[in-house]
Amino acid sequence: MKSASNAAPEASSDAAFDYDLFVIGAGSGGVRASRFAAALGARVAVAEEGRLGGTCVNVGCIPKKLLSYAAHYAEDFEHASGFGWDVQAESAAPPGFDWPRLIANKDREIERLNGVYQRILNGAGVEILQGRATLSGPHGVQVAGRRITARHILLATGGWPTRPNFPGADLAITSNEAFALAQLPRRAVVIGGGYIAVEFASIFNGLGVDTTLIYRGQQLLREFDADLGRVLAEEMQKKGIDIRFGRTIENLQKNPVADSLLLAQLDDGSTLQTDLVLAATGRHANTAQLGLTEAGVALSADGAVLVDAQFQTNVPSIHAIGDVIQRYQLTPVALAEGMVVAERLFGKGQRSMDYQHIPTAVFSHPNVATVGLSESQAMALQGDAGVDIYQSSFRALRHTLSGSEEKTFMKLVVARDSQRVLGVHMVGEEAGEIIQGFAVALKCGATKPQFDATIGIHPTAAEEFVTMRELRC
Repeated sequence: MKSASNAAPEASSDAAFDYDLFVIGAGSGGVRASRFAAALGARVAVAEEGRLGGTCVNVGCIPKKLLSYAAHYAEDFEHASGFGWDVQAESAAPPGFDWPRLIANKDREIERLNGVYQRILNGAGVEILQGRATLSGPHGVQVAGRRITARHILLATGGWPTRPNFPGADLAITSNEAFALAQLPRRAVVIGGGYIAVEFASIFNGLGVDTTLIYRGQQLLREFDADLGRVLAEEMQKKGIDIRFGRTIENLQKNPVADSLLLAQLDDGSTLQTDLVLAATGRHANTAQLGLTEAGVALSADGAVLVDAQFQTNVPSIHAIGDVIQRYQLTPVALAEGMVVAERLFGKGQRSMDYQHIPTAVFSHPNVATVGLSESQAMALQGDAGVDIYQSSFRALRHTLSGSEEKTFMKLVVARDSQRVLGVHMVGEEAGEIIQGFAVALKCGATKPQFDATIGIHPTAAEEFVTMRELRC
């Protein structure tokens, strides 16, 4: 692949083109690149065929976290009695839950955010074109019958849910449709073992849905530290989720007796009757029918756009960021990549992308969060130098009265020779909020003695990370 040029960024607009930068996709990365480039003096336009904000705002991070909050309330009501509260004091019936009201309120918030994105782009002087954009050449784009030229084109079209391949798979929904269900199912089957699968299984279960998780592997969150997937599975099962490891669905069909029900035939011969099947079996780069092949843009075997370290494709005028390049499918990563591209093309070109120590969280119940290397990754890296493992599993203070048997799990992966902390991992309440701070510590190269010398905040779960002293046997 041709590498990005080391020449100085172009400082002035070229009147031979309609725009200096044309962005395809107004998700988080595309919007950040657009407004940052415009602030640097570029003439910018962005095309979007859907709603502004992309996956994260519309069918990803934001609505998912709102649904996760909603699902936590059932446990909160149950746990409140241990603290002296009787949430059923006025009625013999348990608190009611209104799914349509939740979805309506969620939709209202998403519409507000769509408007925020539009105001951000308008305020930056970025032209917004509504419609599907396709490439017509290295500098050409077509949108709704309009032919446009641009000195640079940025692909920020994100990803799309991948459907499994078995008879009747079209009867299953994906995460895209899960946010707009007319009613909450009584029973649900979720396929997958990644973050989307465990999050939706937790949401459904928390809202009172009889939930089964079907996963062909033996470890949830297999890209994470192995202990995180193990502990999460144990905690999800405590909460009543039926996890079927090593299983796949071979056939899905409508129940001939009741068309509103589905029958899922598993590879072990068993059958599950359910109201809904959610396929959460991964996502792929959203590159179909964009004219990439015709424009000469190289793609990987799975359809992702191939780029160099500066996010330039093999066609020098075309660049790509975010989920469409299949590096890290995280909104903050796409934001950072967008700023790198804008700065390189229209600024001083001094900004670069660092993929080390990227923290991430999974909003399952309980939450999972991690930053740095897993135990296996650290062992492969350290070799004979070895690693030290510190870990702790405990019942959080609030659960001494709540009656819950939920356990919090924490783990530190440390280089034995330098004592530098290589990985921080957690399963437990507010794990994402806690790990964010430790991500700063890892970015600064913190060592285990520095963790030990830090005074903890008491009583918190987070203090355990600076009080762990005993090595795992």
